[in-house]
Amino acid sequence: MMISRRVFATAMAATMLTGCGGPMPVTRSTRADADPSLRPAPNPAFDAWIDSFRGRARAKGLSETTVSEGLRGVGFLPGVVERDRNQTEFRRPLQDYLAIVAPEEKVALGRQKYAATQSLLTQIEDRYGVPPNVVAAIWGVESYFGTRRGDIPVISATATLAFDGRRGAFFEAQLVSALKILQRGDTTPANLKGSWAGAMGHTQFIPTTYEAYAVDFRGDGRRDIWSEDPTDGLASAANYLARSGWRRGQPWGYEVRLPSGFDTGLAGRGKRRAAAEWAGLGVQAASGRMADHGPAALLVPAGATGPAFLVFRNFDVILRYNGSENYGLGVGYLSDRLGGGGPLRGAFPPDQYGLTIAERREIQTRLTQAGFDAGTADGVFGKKTEAAIRAYQTSRGMAVTGAPSRDLLERLRRG
Repeated sequence: MMISRRVFATAMAATMLTGCGGPMPVTRSTRADADPSLRPAPNPAFDAWIDSFRGRARAKGLSETTVSEGLRGVGFLPGVVERDRNQTEFRRPLQDYLAIVAPEEKVALGRQKYAATQSLLTQIEDRYGVPPNVVAAIWGVESYFGTRRGDIPVISATATLAFDGRRGAFFEAQLVSALKILQRGDTTPANLKGSWAGAMGHTQFIPTTYEAYAVDFRGDGRRDIWSEDPTDGLASAANYLARSGWRRGQPWGYEVRLPSGFDTGLAGRGKRRAAAEWAGLGVQAASGRMADHGPAALLVPAGATGPAFLVFRNFDVILRYNGSENYGLGVGYLSDRLGGGGPLRGAFPPDQYGLTIAERREIQTRLTQAGFDAGTADGVFGKKTEAAIRAYQTSRGMAVTGAPSRDLLERLRRG
């Protein structure tokens, strides 16, 4: 899902990984046919590993036909290994992460999708107890509301990561489960596609999670999370959260304001207090009402001067989908926006360069206007923006760093 994945079977109850959006499900997506690193590359060691895996697969109850047909055309994908080393939800600060997973244009699209699926999401809530806006937010974070479900062959992706060995046992289990999906006839080899980490469908289930939690919501005999119809994907996500301990009728958390001089040493998921105790310490709900939903932890991802949050039991359940606190806050924030809420009230402090995200967006916009393509003006600096900065600096005789600065911004403003 679940990042689209469960990162570790014990620590992060398997889910889907990013891919994407994702991301990775949560990042700017790249089509497999447009990225050479996501095409099979010759690798004799990988081929030898596949040969050795065949026997282990048969020992897991897979038929010779399934193993033979499922592994036909399997190939080593070098780009998959690269992405496994660079997961956005764990590496980006929260401000950048939210700019990727919940920008205003995505909120607008999400509200349209939310309205169009309201009846279905209400039926899913009736059965599993998970609110429609939370299920829709996972849909949005994991696959951009079904528009980025992934087109990388799951067999090749999971085999590549199993062979790579960093999480070899975990991904070999995913490979075995993917073959079991084929053996049961849930889908075809050509349709078994997903993210770089093998996360599949609208809500990005990895194969083992699919086996354990995917549901046939309409009773048509198939648990189809791959098709254009999001029904089984959304219901499966709700089933996963419900079976992970979601408490019906309770929120994930809410934004709060901290008093001046607040001791941020009190923050952290392991330091829980009742809402009344937090209120006694000067913490106030950004909305004005400190609702009590059981023991709450305070999160201050950007420090004492940035946005702060009280989170409850259901926040921990979201983290069963993906263990990053950024992920949990991203889903929670997007769910609030889909439910009609506004942007965060708290402001993020300037970054290490002394720039606000609005100023970073301005740098990207002005670079592109000056003829140096900086990509999407979202305030998140990746390789494309860094390359544009370097090119601009070179053209102006500046020190070539690829890094933003106030001086760079002022030069761009002067034209």
